[in-house]
Amino acid sequence: MIDQVAEKIARRVILGLLLGGLLVLSYAVLNPFIVPVAWAVIIAYATWPLYRRLTRCMPHRPNVSALIMSLMLTAAFVLPALWLASLLRNEAGLAIAAITAEIRHGTLVLPEFIRNLPWIGDDLQQLLDELTGDPEAFRAQLTEWVRLGSDHAVALIGDVGRNAAKLGFALITVFFLYRDGERILQQVHQVLKRFLGGRVDDYLSAVGSMTKAVVWGLVATALAQGFVAGLGYWWAGVAAPVLLGAVTALIAMIPFGTPFAWGSIAAWLLISGETAAGIGLLLWGVLVVSWVDNLVRPLVISNATRIPFVLVMFGVLGGLAAFGLVGLFLGPVVLAVLMAVWREWIEDSDLDTLKRRPGAEYGAATPAPPVGDRQAD
Repeated sequence: MIDQVAEKIARRVILGLLLGGLLVLSYAVLNPFIVPVAWAVIIAYATWPLYRRLTRCMPHRPNVSALIMSLMLTAAFVLPALWLASLLRNEAGLAIAAITAEIRHGTLVLPEFIRNLPWIGDDLQQLLDELTGDPEAFRAQLTEWVRLGSDHAVALIGDVGRNAAKLGFALITVFFLYRDGERILQQVHQVLKRFLGGRVDDYLSAVGSMTKAVVWGLVATALAQGFVAGLGYWWAGVAAPVLLGAVTALIAMIPFGTPFAWGSIAAWLLISGETAAGIGLLLWGVLVVSWVDNLVRPLVISNATRIPFVLVMFGVLGGLAAFGLVGLFLGPVVLAVLMAVWREWIEDSDLDTLKRRPGAEYGAATPAPPVGDRQAD
């Protein structure tokens, strides 16, 4: 008997070591593809309703439906990226040249109402004079700031070649997720159910609702803010309003990032002497662009997930710092699962309290059934 128990324990230990070794080796092999697969899962889940409509039109051709959806996604990602890259390459040099020309003409002066502000008005004008005193030095400094900003952007999202490769792997993975997604999800559900039991349904529901809410809350709100901000840039007479609106939409995916976009452009208009356009753009940003962010994003995310928006904000910012751009979605999802576990524990604790309440309320255990009932049993 002892030998059988020892043999069983040894077999389980060996099986655990083999399984652990396989998991470590699998992680080493799949590590370069974790981020593309995460993007593919997020994209496939967010666009799944559209894919289901397509499959209804072609019910017996899953490969064709998956291929059409993958090609549509490829066009939706690649074409705007190429267009923005082309605009950015042309407009960045023109913007630096325009700023340098303004400095050489000496037209960069703060409006009078800003210069008359107590304590800070004179200091701001002095700082502007110091920056613009030497046009060539300021141009070199501006170029250095652009380079540093580009380095930080590359550190955050990676270089163009690496991102293009990740996008390619993600789109390839999306094709198979469309075609086999339901079967894969069923297998994942079965495996998780063996470890978590019936709780897995609540956890998967939390992941699904948070993913959908974050995608719509971040992406849709950012697109809306970029569009509204672009209208403001066009009204203010800013060059390349479409490009600046697209850049604002990208920045708007980060909470509280939008004011830095339209605020810097409004500040440039003010110091360029276009006071009416600068003040108008500031009012437009505060009253319209920020209103879209402050109303739509919490409404879409918090109401859909029953999670406080402050936790969603922490998840977005923390996920961005920990995982890069994909962390915009992974961070809130992790917190959503944590909140699901927390609520389940609270509910279990409340149920245990209710079960113990009758005996605890009267200071005695639940009375035994009558003798007749026991005899009948």
